[in-house]
Amino acid sequence: MASRRGFLKGAAAGLGLFGAAGRLGWGGEPGPGARAGRSRMRLGLVTYNLAKDWDVATIIKNCEAAGFEGVELRTTHAHGVEVGLSQAQRAEVKQRFRDSKVELMGLGSAFDYHTPDAAKLRRDVEATKAYIVLARDVGASGVKVRPNGLPKEVPVSKTLEQIGRALRELGEFARDYGQQIRLEVHGGGTSSLPHIRTIMEVADHPSVGVCWNSNQADLDGAGFEANFEMVKGKIVAVHMRDLFLGEYPWRRLLTRLNEAGYSGFCLAEISESKDPVRVMRYYRALWLAYQDLV
Repeated sequence: MASRRGFLKGAAAGLGLFGAAGRLGWGGEPGPGARAGRSRMRLGLVTYNLAKDWDVATIIKNCEAAGFEGVELRTTHAHGVEVGLSQAQRAEVKQRFRDSKVELMGLGSAFDYHTPDAAKLRRDVEATKAYIVLARDVGASGVKVRPNGLPKEVPVSKTLEQIGRALRELGEFARDYGQQIRLEVHGGGTSSLPHIRTIMEVADHPSVGVCWNSNQADLDGAGFEANFEMVKGKIVAVHMRDLFLGEYPWRRLLTRLNEAGYSGFCLAEISESKDPVRVMRYYRALWLAYQDLV
């Protein structure tokens, strides 16, 4: 664990927080840290929905048992890692993960910035800042945020610019705390990769990246390859649904991530189960098999 934490700290300090993503730019050419050989990606868990009722101790225990190396804690869930924690409680969460084999890679918020209501927009931006501070305090490296739709009464271009500007402000704030802002590819209309690309161009900040969300919309328009190319240099986290879903090109996704030099987390976002560790072990086995690692 010590070497992994050291890598993250070094990446944050010297590489604009994009070290774990392969250090790519909009040009799409691999940087010095990228290679197309054996995968350096790591498997983790999104606590929405499988682990929504678990406390921190249970999350760590189950992830260790299943061979999951990291976790994104969804806010509002039973684990209770929220801004109301005292400094002592924050330090305790941080130490629990440091003493384990599981990395707290991030907090998963539901804040979004597409609303035409200026007061709500400001509340969401300020609330996100509070979670950025929390993420730093508990030893995470970033906060997941999202767009969640395109208001019908507002021109699309205006909404995309608004989201991008909000992210730029948050990126400036996050940089001072050694954190990433991870924009989930999410929401009606906003899950379109061309729109995500536009948002990222407006945000234009090294502390703001993309959380690939493995949506069926990834196959829309010109198709998976073209959509992946639009944002591949900005991917800093990956959410993955059930890997048995044959309608999504899982093997191709993992291949393309590896070719792009991505060395961050692929996070399983899967449904509840009465036998969660068994499900997680099967998930890991299939994740490895798709990469020809077993």
